[in-house]
Amino acid sequence: MNFRSRTAPQHPGIQLAPLVDVLLLLLIFFLMTWNAARNENELDVKVPKASQAKEKSAPMGDVIVNVKADGNVVVNRRTLSGPDLTTMLQGLVKLNADQAVVIRGDEAGAYKNIVNVLNICSEAGVTNVAFATAK
Repeated sequence: MNFRSRTAPQHPGIQLAPLVDVLLLLLIFFLMTWNAARNENELDVKVPKASQAKEKSAPMGDVIVNVKADGNVVVNRRTLSGPDLTTMLQGLVKLNADQAVVIRGDEAGAYKNIVNVLNICSEAGVTNVAFATAK
């Protein structure tokens, strides 16, 4: 006589602990990359200080134009020439007429470099221009 019952092996199911760990790591990864994308700033551009400056990060749609001390213009970690910047801004203005541009000029740079970027923004049709300062 066989008193043992022959039960079918049960499937262990979905393990929740590793799933939660992976989801938390993905959440941390996406939050960190989102925060870095919001504050796209060149590290070697030191903006001038203003006593009445308000610390605020740029919204997601803003284009941040970094003007280095030597006059190079950097957007999205790419150095652009004047015509390239004009073409890029014209394309953005065609998509969104109220496209905002934030200019981050190095405090050691010449004022003419900032004026050149302002002139390019004007040629491209950008009307919403802001200047970044440190507090």
